[in-house]
Amino acid sequence: MILCGAAFGRPAILRVGRAKNQVYKYKRGKMNTDTLQILKAVQSGELTPDKALLMLKRKPFEDIGYAKVDLHRKVRQGEAEVIYGKSKTPEQIIGIIDAMKSAGQERVLITRLESESAERVKTFHTELVYYPEARLGMIGGIPSPDGIGKIVVATGGTGDIPVAEEAALTAEFHKNEVVRLYDVGVAGLHRLLSHLDEIMGASVIIAAAGMEGALASVIAGLADCPVIALPTSVGYGASFNGVAALLSMLNSCAGGVSTVNIDNGFGAGYLAGMINHMEVKK
Repeated sequence: MILCGAAFGRPAILRVGRAKNQVYKYKRGKMNTDTLQILKAVQSGELTPDKALLMLKRKPFEDIGYAKVDLHRKVRQGEAEVIYGKSKTPEQIIGIIDAMKSAGQERVLITRLESESAERVKTFHTELVYYPEARLGMIGGIPSPDGIGKIVVATGGTGDIPVAEEAALTAEFHKNEVVRLYDVGVAGLHRLLSHLDEIMGASVIIAAAGMEGALASVIAGLADCPVIALPTSVGYGASFNGVAALLSMLNSCAGGVSTVNIDNGFGAGYLAGMINHMEVKK
């Protein structure tokens, strides 16, 4: 186990690592809060085993013809299923949301949601909030954060912001505090160095960049926490729509860098949230 941050005069944060006879778990737990509360109610005598079994026997998925909506994902993984909006019709998205809400899921995240589809979905689910830059829709809003620290989302340039916002909003939706550092690329290194306090104070950092994708390596050389490299498709011809940045990030010489797919803001934000909710269980 490594305690990070103490050398910089700030509260120590548990980092990813494994000491002998220790295992790691999510702060939210592998089992979701609702299920845990049911089990605790049985333990305390407030709920009979038969009643608890009935509550837990809800079918694991809902077959609505064109989709099998995973209703037990939150039980297995701690977070509910997310809807990937691209290539789905508005009517399909509406049907999936209906199935989720009927099963008691109050908060829904929809990624890669185009504005036209969002308008149609909103006629049936008026509580939908749409973020056009990130092409992301939310039902249930952004909750209060309960992670162990802060997630920093940094971009090389302004052109990387849409993908970075997908990452940032995904992390916020999953109960994380996010600090945004935009347009701090290596072409003007002084811009990044002016934010050393935020970098050193993070529990995990997402570095979103296109072009040559150098930002992740530079940040990882400064930070004492995991860095998630997020290549974007921003750049001129030889960047090959993000392939150059992807390869640079995969070949980073800095330790502590992991890389997600090109423009996968959701994947970066979700992974950062998982890291930010880990604690040691002896």
